[in-house]
Amino acid sequence: SQPQQRGRGNPSQRKASFLAPFDLKPERDKMPYVAKDFLHPSAEAEKRQHKLKRLVQSPNSYFMDVKCHGCYQITTVFSHAQTVVQCGSCNQVLCQPTGGLARLTEGCAYRKKTD
Repeated sequence: SQPQQRGRGNPSQRKASFLAPFDLKPERDKMPYVAKDFLHPSAEAEKRQHKLKRLVQSPNSYFMDVKCHGCYQITTVFSHAQTVVQCGSCNQVLCQPTGGLARLTEGCAYRKKTD
């Protein structure tokens, strides 16, 4: 007579059934295809991203040189200014604050400052 085994069936059968899900190889035809390149996003796609979720974090704000259309004096203004900025010599309003970017007065020319 054979001794009775405790547990569920033959140990070799248990091992085979345990490894069964790993024996299946995924088929390439069923793998989803992603059309977006995550390592090399386009410049416009990066610009649309939130400033903290970009590949390399960068702020949305900048400093700019604004030329007064009355006296042609150049004044440095922050892009997201929260106060009214006036020209230093003729006291003409250069920009008005909004909820985000400051709105330049019509006729004022500007350029972004670089380092």
